[in-house]
Amino acid sequence: MSAFKEIVGHNQIIQYIENACSSGMVSHAYILNGERGSGKRLLADFFAMGLQCENKDSDGSACGKCRSCRQAMNGNQPDIIYMTHEKPSTISVEEIRTQVNNDIVIRPYGSQYKVYIIGEADKMSVQAQNALLKTIEEPPEYAVIILLTENAEALLPTIRSRCVILKLRNIRDQLVKKYLMDHMEITEDKADICVAFAQGNLGKAISLATSEDFNEMKDATVNLLRNIDEMETEELIEAVKKCAEFKMEINDYLDMIAVWYRDVLIYKATLSVDRVVFSDQLKHIKQRASKSSYEGISTILNAIEKAKARLKANVNFELTMELLLLTIKEN
Repeated sequence: MSAFKEIVGHNQIIQYIENACSSGMVSHAYILNGERGSGKRLLADFFAMGLQCENKDSDGSACGKCRSCRQAMNGNQPDIIYMTHEKPSTISVEEIRTQVNNDIVIRPYGSQYKVYIIGEADKMSVQAQNALLKTIEEPPEYAVIILLTENAEALLPTIRSRCVILKLRNIRDQLVKKYLMDHMEITEDKADICVAFAQGNLGKAISLATSEDFNEMKDATVNLLRNIDEMETEELIEAVKKCAEFKMEINDYLDMIAVWYRDVLIYKATLSVDRVVFSDQLKHIKQRASKSSYEGISTILNAIEKAKARLKANVNFELTMELLLLTIKEN
């Protein structure tokens, strides 16, 4: 296995890491910054594996066959250390001291480097960051610290300034779609919906493709939007109650409604089905496009954003959703 060939997208970061591994020009600290599911951990794993590989490929990628690579793939390479923390919301100063500062003074067991991977590093307390800063400022020559963050701005400027920051960008939709269809063998119409919601995040796309809750949400949304014109007041109230089933994923639910109406808008403006996400609902998309005005569709899309803002501000859930469904029905 040539490790980096397993990764979809992130070509510039991969090129940078390969060059570091092949040239030996390795920094003592890195920040891999990207949203959940973007591939930070996978890149960090392969970076560490490439650094420790005993028989690197010419491009700097790990061979996947040597003793170190086999240990890394089995999760027991002694010089690749994954930091853990007990509390889900914070990394304490004691955890940094115990797992990093006190351990890093011990030389590698059998590798050139000793690599520390700190997941969710943006959850470090200020005290924990200051403790880590002392190590980053004067690290042993063999130490490499990789911080994985969703929000690098949560780290102290003094830490950020001493790290190489690698920002993970969104992957092109076509690459995500190809991966879902080739590796997960899902249908094209389902892949299109997952891609639309993932917005370049392969991990999220995979999660959506395998989620029964997501499929249930899609079916409920389609059923609502296909029938809302004919719904009486009592049925709308029941529909609001149905929305409550997705209260924990309400932004995804609202995004799904928004995607439906963007499909309607695209078809109305272009009469083309090429960019329609709900391609399995073309008949109903076309019907809605013929009934709704541009102004009405715009009103609905604005109402969806208002509903999100209201829910974020803890406005009553049932009232917010009732107002939204009434706006949809009227337009």
